[in-house]
Amino acid sequence: MDENEFFREGTISICGNLEIEKALFSCLQVLQKVLPVDRMYLQHFDPEYNAMRTIATATVSNSSKLDLLTPLSEEARASANRRDLPLEQKVFIFEDPQNYAISREMLEFHGLQSTSLMVMLLESKGQVLGSLVVSTEGKEKYNQEHARLLSLLKEPFFIAISNTLKHREVLKLKDLLIDDNRYLHGELRRLSGDEIVGANFGLKNVMEHVRQVAGLDSPVLLLGETGVGKDVIANAIHYSSPRRNGPFISVNCGAIPDTLIDSELFGHEKGAFTGAISQKRGRFERADKGTIFLDEIAELPLISQVRLLHVLQNKTIERVGGTKTLTLDIRVIAATNQDIKERVKTNQFREDLWFRLNVFPITIPPLRERKSDIPALLQHFLSLKSKQLKLPAIPPISPGATDILMEYFWPGNVRELENIVERALILNRIGPIDFDHLKTDKGEGYEHLTEEPDDSGNLDEAVIRHIRKILDKTEGKIHGPGGAADLLGINPSTLRNRMKKLGIIYGRRSKY
Repeated sequence: MDENEFFREGTISICGNLEIEKALFSCLQVLQKVLPVDRMYLQHFDPEYNAMRTIATATVSNSSKLDLLTPLSEEARASANRRDLPLEQKVFIFEDPQNYAISREMLEFHGLQSTSLMVMLLESKGQVLGSLVVSTEGKEKYNQEHARLLSLLKEPFFIAISNTLKHREVLKLKDLLIDDNRYLHGELRRLSGDEIVGANFGLKNVMEHVRQVAGLDSPVLLLGETGVGKDVIANAIHYSSPRRNGPFISVNCGAIPDTLIDSELFGHEKGAFTGAISQKRGRFERADKGTIFLDEIAELPLISQVRLLHVLQNKTIERVGGTKTLTLDIRVIAATNQDIKERVKTNQFREDLWFRLNVFPITIPPLRERKSDIPALLQHFLSLKSKQLKLPAIPPISPGATDILMEYFWPGNVRELENIVERALILNRIGPIDFDHLKTDKGEGYEHLTEEPDDSGNLDEAVIRHIRKILDKTEGKIHGPGGAADLLGINPSTLRNRMKKLGIIYGRRSKY
């Protein structure tokens, strides 16, 4: 293929498709005629998030449109800003990508090894919109002739990425004007697992377990710290299962008083107790043909644990005060942030119930162990909270704001990040958004997790010490912004119930 024919076919392949991923796929087939290529990426550096945003990719077999953020180190950001690259070149050949932070981190993030790269900056009149990355397996596969040929397609690709970015901006602005029904429908899809942030990276193993168990009726036990998103994973299991058209009933076992838990879960007959003026269907009955999610299952009273065990064994219930046995078709998902084995040892949780629930445990990692998801989570919560707060546009974030989030320990996990983003938007509705207050809180956020435990090794005593420390910090305030529940990332009712069980006296004037 001569040079003119290559340019013509390459330009037609790029500009002949409205979808950028299809354009990449078509162009890859043209490039294969003149140089080695296995994969192509179209990406641009997003200074707001200090991350590389991949917008499309293509391989020899398929292509896909993306909106994927890869966090970069300071060294890699220097490469992204061309500070350590030869400026006179149109196409950069990375003979050994491991020698450059930018290529090394991008390859590690995408799980690629032993790869040769060519990168073409897409710029015009000093405006850099992004870059095209061409890769193939093996080292030192590219030469200057390959680079020269690729550079011929610089202008068509500049036009393509410019149109793509402008189109995405239009879609983002349009998305701010959607009505409530469409918004709720989008939220339902997100909860179904189609749009879980981190599903392909920090939560990749978790989502693989979700796919394995979703089609079955086996009980699932979700384990993880407070705020990691156990409710989101429970939704993903339900909406990925054959029960997706049935009800999904969520119960916070720690938020219901012990005296009402049986009535809430199993229902009651009229006259069953004082105040039972009519028959009531319980949460289990409402979940028939669907899924019931029992959050904070470790907080369930022992007497209710007996009835739950009966439900799991026989799939039947009886309403409080009733004699009729109701047969149910339900799937049970339970979740806890506590060590159930320890509660079994101290006779606070039934061992036989634990065996029934622990059929398929899924541990959800804390945010500090999947910090690569933070830029994408930040983008998601900025968009979500801007809609909820009815802001005219999504405010920009200040330089270095993402770095602060990446360095923070996140004791409250994803829920804490969500709350911090919402608080920042309330305080500054037009931006730029910053998180400077986290610098001073950096040590406080994980002090309780890094300090040496006492010699007793008793989990309840460690929890008591930490709750008292937080109460001392909030001067006894439990509810509301800045209260103990807010700092701990849990429901105020859950905290009060836990304090009651641990014997911690609470109140503004109490001594903890």
